[in-house]
Amino acid sequence: MTFRSPADFLPAAINHLLAQEAWARAKLVPHAGKIAVFDAGLMAVRLKVAADGMLEAAPTDEAATVTIRVQLSDLPLIMQNRERAFSYVKIDGDADFANTISQLSQSLRWEAEDDLSKAVGDIAAHRIAAGARSAFDGAKALHQSITENVAEYFLEESPMLMRPQAVSEFTNDVTRLRDDVARLAKRIEKLKGGTR
Repeated sequence: MTFRSPADFLPAAINHLLAQEAWARAKLVPHAGKIAVFDAGLMAVRLKVAADGMLEAAPTDEAATVTIRVQLSDLPLIMQNRERAFSYVKIDGDADFANTISQLSQSLRWEAEDDLSKAVGDIAAHRIAAGARSAFDGAKALHQSITENVAEYFLEESPMLMRPQAVSEFTNDVTRLRDDVARLAKRIEKLKGGTR
C-alpha cells in the first residue's frame, strides 16, 4: 500500500490503534456511517465510521457530520497536551460524535514497543523505545532550557522585554506622579489666588 499524503496515512494509523482496542471500536459503532472532517487549513482529512467501528476514507461528495478545525500553529500545543487537545479546535456539527472523537483522542495510545517487538524482538524493542523516550526527554529539556535562557537574555541582559511586575510598578509610579502633579498644580493655583 502506498501513501500519497498524510491524509492517506491517517486512516491506516488510526485503524491500527482501533484494531488493538475493542472498547474503542465499540464506542464508534453507534456512529457508523457518520463522517468526521479534520480541517487543518492546508489539508483536510475526511473519515467515515464503518459498521465495525473502523474508519475509512470518506467521499468528498458526502456531507460531514462533524467538522473539527485546527490551526497548524496549534498542533505542537495539541501534541504536548493531548488532554486539552479539543480546547484548541473549533467544532461544527454533531456534538455527541465530536465528544466520542474527543474521548478516543485522549485514550487511544500507540504502544510502539509492542509493534517494534514483532519486528525486532522484545529486548531490542525495549532498548529502542527507551532510547527514543530518552532522546525525546532530552530534546524537551533542551527546548525548555533554551526558552528560559532566551527569556532571561531579553529580560536581563538586553532588556527588550519587561516583566509584568515591572510594568505594573512603572504604571503605579506614573499614576502616583500624575496625581502628585495635579495636587501641586491645585496648590499653586490656591497660592496664586491668595496673593492677589
